[in-house]
Amino acid sequence: MPRRGRRNVDQVLLMALACGATVEVAAQMARISPATVYRRKQDSKFCKQMQQFQADMVQRILGTLIGAGGEAARTLLVLMKDTEPPTVRLGAARSVLDGIIKVREFAGFEERLAALEAQVAQNSTA
Repeated sequence: MPRRGRRNVDQVLLMALACGATVEVAAQMARISPATVYRRKQDSKFCKQMQQFQADMVQRILGTLIGAGGEAARTLLVLMKDTEPPTVRLGAARSVLDGIIKVREFAGFEERLAALEAQVAQNSTA
């Protein structure tokens, strides 16, 4: 039986753990012992890889959701038309308004965070 390299095992292990598998299930998927999984989880390099792997997954999911955003907005606009029942129109209108508020809040946080980062960078060079 061909041996898989550590990198391949780590990829399987990272995927399993990032998707929420227990140590036991992740060990089975990677064909290693649970003790090895616990040991890998104590390794700072592996933990950094895990964080990066999870961040990459979130970015891919976010990209997919952003791609679907236009269609979702069009659907809400259709549901707001007079041809739909009032409860459907109300729900769509609430969703649109909630989305606008959340986007605005996020933009505000992003601006404030950028300002704080600039201030910290300026203070650290002074």
